[in-house]
Amino acid sequence: MNNNHEIVRYKIIVIGGGQAGLAMGYNLLQTGFPFIILDACERIGDSWRRRWDSLRLFTSSRFDALPGMLFPALRNYFPTKDEMGNYLEQYAKYFHLPVVSGVKVDALWREGDLYKVKAGDLLWEAEQVVVAMSNYQYPKTPSFAKDLDRSIVQIHSCNYKNPSQLQQGNVLVVGAGNSGAEIALETAKSRQVWLSGRDTGHIPFNIEGRAAKLFLAQFVLRFLFYRVLTTSTILGRKARPKVLSGGGPLIRHKPKEFFAAGIKRVPKMAGVKEGKPMLENGEVPDVKNVIWCTGYYPRFAWIDIPVFRDDQPLQKRGVVSGEPGLYFLGLTFLYAFSSTMIHGVGRDARYIAGVIASRLKKEKLSTSQAPVALEY
Repeated sequence: MNNNHEIVRYKIIVIGGGQAGLAMGYNLLQTGFPFIILDACERIGDSWRRRWDSLRLFTSSRFDALPGMLFPALRNYFPTKDEMGNYLEQYAKYFHLPVVSGVKVDALWREGDLYKVKAGDLLWEAEQVVVAMSNYQYPKTPSFAKDLDRSIVQIHSCNYKNPSQLQQGNVLVVGAGNSGAEIALETAKSRQVWLSGRDTGHIPFNIEGRAAKLFLAQFVLRFLFYRVLTTSTILGRKARPKVLSGGGPLIRHKPKEFFAAGIKRVPKMAGVKEGKPMLENGEVPDVKNVIWCTGYYPRFAWIDIPVFRDDQPLQKRGVVSGEPGLYFLGLTFLYAFSSTMIHGVGRDARYIAGVIASRLKKEKLSTSQAPVALEY
């Protein structure tokens, strides 16, 4: 790396200013060590505001709070994506978190005992670096997407806002996870929709119903997702590979809703035939629009440190093995099924902050006890 830049040094740098980065910041405040949070968004919370217009969280406000600050709504209210973005912005202001917005990190590497963080012409170095970013960084579409006829409108879920972006005509939604289900049901109000992809399963109760409010949400979110499905349990270790490869079950919607909305459930898309999408069973739906709800790549290629296997960092509870000073936060099933959820990320951040504080205190102690050379 070329270091022809003015270098600013910090004890700790947090890369990412979303819910994971802010939770990390809150917990680092408790340690007393100086740090900075670098966020690619121009405004805190924009990662939520950019999502489709009708999006509401899958969890009620009592589960949507980061450590130290309740979500400002009735406990059984399901916030909109803009309300969540605004909450994150207010959270950072309330705790005076040192967030620098509009900084997209291009590279991270290590030189000696220090990590180097580069963003354009800016360069920082730190003893400890926390990569507080989710797996959902770069939109994933199949290679054959380019073979679709140009007359077909294609849009990835990360760029989808509402049905006005589509042209008149039928819609194929590729990917039947939570995003695909929500978008399919919304577009089915005005168009014929095919929903392509495997059945991911679903939570067998209404998350906004009375039973969920009284008991089931507490059981599923606080007990099952938070305490049972972790890397510390046999059930959690068995579930983790499936969650990483195939995602989780539908949370808000049920298969019967697709039938009621007139949505046709069809197999996975396998390729393109004469410019049109072709399914695994050979069917070629006559559609004018394709919405890709096919997920994201984590894309950690900007990290020039050999700590990855199959695009996943080699870590335990976010602490990277063999690389003291490097941590990950906010990844899918980092420690628990709830690690990407707002009510779960705080625990992971607290654990990592404890490791960082312990390491820095040991370093400080060893420095203060180092023998002093006397001059005569």
